[in-house]
Amino acid sequence: MKLIRRSDAKLLFHLGQREGNLLVQVLKRYPCVPPAHQPLNKSGLLANQQENQRLLDEALAEQRADCKKQLQALLADPRRFHKVDIGFRLSLSQPDIEWLLQVLNDIRVGSWITLGSPEGKLEHLNATTAPDFWAMELAGAFQMELLQALEEGGTYP
Repeated sequence: MKLIRRSDAKLLFHLGQREGNLLVQVLKRYPCVPPAHQPLNKSGLLANQQENQRLLDEALAEQRADCKKQLQALLADPRRFHKVDIGFRLSLSQPDIEWLLQVLNDIRVGSWITLGSPEGKLEHLNATTAPDFWAMELAGAFQMELLQALEEGGTYP
């Protein structure tokens, strides 16, 4: 993923053929963080704890559904993501990048949770764990590329 042009409104990236396909594949995994992973509080001592947790879960589910639609719209919009002879072009505004960083973070963290939240080196990489490890690493790599592009222009949010 290479930043090829910057304007006040947009950043234009070039992705090679494989890289563009990998981005699409990793984004298809969204959302990854398990729905019940966000507890309202850890003590369980709030009044109406179950009802409030249900409301939080519903709000998060609605937000994830909206994000999924927004993600599908991004990938389907030829002005924002399209194939070229030697790969793909991706055009993003700064708010788009901030949102995409959140989506990629969900994929990265959700994959890490699925892997058992390992601290350090993953002990057992096999056919079951490899897809989550792959998604976690790729999401992190794409996040780093986006952050670097923002920092290069001195416009880090």
